[in-house]
Amino acid sequence: MTLPGVLLLDAAGPEAGALATAAAARGHQVHAATTAAAYKGYGPKLKDLLAGHIVTDFARSGPAVDEIAAYARRCGVGAVLTVNEYLTELAAHLCAELAVPGNDPVRVHAARDKAAMAKAFTAAGIRAPHTVLVRSDAELRAALADPRVGFPCVVKPRSGAGSAGITVVSDPVDASAAADGAREVVGLYGSDGGDSGVLVQAYAAGTEYSVESFTQDGTTTHLAVTRKQVTGGASRVETGHSLPVDLPPAIEAAVHREVGAAIGAVGIRHGASHTEVIVAADGRCTVIEIGARLAAGQIGVLIQHALDIDVWAALLDVALGRPAQLAPTARGYATVRFVTSPRAGRLTSLSGLPTVGPGVPFVRWRAALGGPVHEPDANGHRLGAFVVTGSDAAEVEERADTLLRQVRIRVEPHPNGPGQVRPASTSAIAP
Repeated sequence: MTLPGVLLLDAAGPEAGALATAAAARGHQVHAATTAAAYKGYGPKLKDLLAGHIVTDFARSGPAVDEIAAYARRCGVGAVLTVNEYLTELAAHLCAELAVPGNDPVRVHAARDKAAMAKAFTAAGIRAPHTVLVRSDAELRAALADPRVGFPCVVKPRSGAGSAGITVVSDPVDASAAADGAREVVGLYGSDGGDSGVLVQAYAAGTEYSVESFTQDGTTTHLAVTRKQVTGGASRVETGHSLPVDLPPAIEAAVHREVGAAIGAVGIRHGASHTEVIVAADGRCTVIEIGARLAAGQIGVLIQHALDIDVWAALLDVALGRPAQLAPTARGYATVRFVTSPRAGRLTSLSGLPTVGPGVPFVRWRAALGGPVHEPDANGHRLGAFVVTGSDAAEVEERADTLLRQVRIRVEPHPNGPGQVRPASTSAIAP
């Protein structure tokens, strides 16, 4: 029997590579829809794994759906998936066109456009920060004066990802620069529609978590709650994830209730979702954002090693309309640490990065010696990562922190970098 083909919208990156490898290992032909520029960056192993590919322009969503659908029909594709944040809406439209399991093509726009997301949350009665879309200095001043916003507040792009362009503003004087920074973040494939608007959002105080969920035929299973390690200051960049977190039962129930409502509000019917929440000191849960995709930042790796849930097989099963195995068969603990640079400059040396071994199943380094590095103000500025696993949460966290302290990097000021006068640091931990 010939198995249905699997089509990935953009096969670049570690998560997409793991998904493609899993599909091929199960006997499916794997295809990719991509852009000409992206395909040039595909490595030889990925290209050899693909049964075929189609080059298109994702920014032209209507023609792209028509072109990809025609290709998919010719190649016997029975499942469409993406782990690319910017292609989740296109995936929903393509699934609808091919009549394969996917998300609601009408509502899933709200999982990408954060202004639409805020409206969807409000309409569904979800506890979420008050959010205002502003397009001018006058609208910005009015939003800052709104008592439902207050200070501190958050200024962020309407269509962004990876924490880029997000600023916590504590003073009206800093708001204009924050808005300018948010406008500079341009979503891929024209996802912002040319709209220069930015969002001003009330600040939610508390502990930050994410909830990793799968939905199949409208029924949602929450796999894990993930604790976030986040930098302080104006830019809030994630420096680590840990799971599973055992919340008190009443708080966990409240979190799951709000997250489940958010999943429904943005039309997620078949697939993974990643929901960011804040739990206040009094236990109230506020939903910040949701993505119609598997979480990035090695969270899929954490789930596999802590809970023994094969997230890649689950993604395939959901996309193919087969029952997914989502029950944990282990009760371990896993955490990831991201190596970041303490400042912008040129990376001149690296030592002490852990190697793969017992309790350290994953290590990745992505920065080139001699190349530029940045003080982290977006997740894309991470230099590398490693995962630590074990049965005891405290021991795993302690080992991860010890290993991170052993990573030593040296960053020299970039010769053409004005204002970069801070002394070079040998610590991998950003202050």
